[in-house]
Amino acid sequence: MLRSILILIISLLTIPVANAKQLAITLDDAPRKADGYFDGPTRAKTLIENLEKHKIGQVAFFATTQSLNQEGLERIGTYNKAGHIIGNHTHSHPNFLETELSVYQSDFLQAHHLLQQFENFKPYFRFPYLREGETIEKRDGMRNLLQKNNYQNAYITLNNYDWYIEELFQAAVKVGKPVDMERLSKFYVDVLMASINYYDDMASKYLGRSPKHVLLLHEMDITALFIDDLARRLQREGWEIISLQEAYQDPIAKYQLDQPIKYNPGRIGEIALAKGQKKNLWHYTLDESYLEKRFNQEVLLMSDH
Repeated sequence: MLRSILILIISLLTIPVANAKQLAITLDDAPRKADGYFDGPTRAKTLIENLEKHKIGQVAFFATTQSLNQEGLERIGTYNKAGHIIGNHTHSHPNFLETELSVYQSDFLQAHHLLQQFENFKPYFRFPYLREGETIEKRDGMRNLLQKNNYQNAYITLNNYDWYIEELFQAAVKVGKPVDMERLSKFYVDVLMASINYYDDMASKYLGRSPKHVLLLHEMDITALFIDDLARRLQREGWEIISLQEAYQDPIAKYQLDQPIKYNPGRIGEIALAKGQKKNLWHYTLDESYLEKRFNQEVLLMSDH
């Protein structure tokens, strides 16, 4: 009897938790333009320090290799030496909607060859703009090329417009508008958490569980500045940060949407679309006018303050 009880307890402990709330962190467009608040080396140093300070662990940088000038090489080298994954984000970041399949494939392969120099390069491919081909020919052409080169489609599940918050921040810095950095951090984290929780709720609705998520971020100054604040908020709300390899062990990694689509909201949005949801596949925070209004109200210091 005691043995049976112990077996039951062990089996219960090993059942996957339905709402584990786990996510991996990925950063696109590395090495992204850096000539505003930070220069490239300062951005990389700040980002690495904040990742290490908060014990965030390994993240993944998806590189566009046309930016690998001397400084760009050194920046990606910094991330590589710190133990982070380097993935393929094409050579020139083409928009697949405006690019022929053969040209797109060549761009992918150019990046593939250039990225071999980094010891932590892994065959993960993140489609620019998340656009995977609006026709069957394009979609299947890239699926076949990825398979031929042993690549994993580096899908995301948690979408956001962090890049537009960066644009608002850099524009303010450029013209000397006073920015409250503490408020900027809160705004940034609040917006990201709203979208994270939205897509996690969508996953629970259509999957009946919280999968191992993949968060889309970009290699930018606000990421370097506030990644630790985001991590603290995630952990306070019960999230665990995991590796990308672990995230892609989730069963949704094998999911493929049947019909080609122009604009991809991420893997959870794909699943919701396939199950009949036609609207609100993008969270309301993924809107430039919404973000600009909040940025102006919450982040910029008014002259009468």
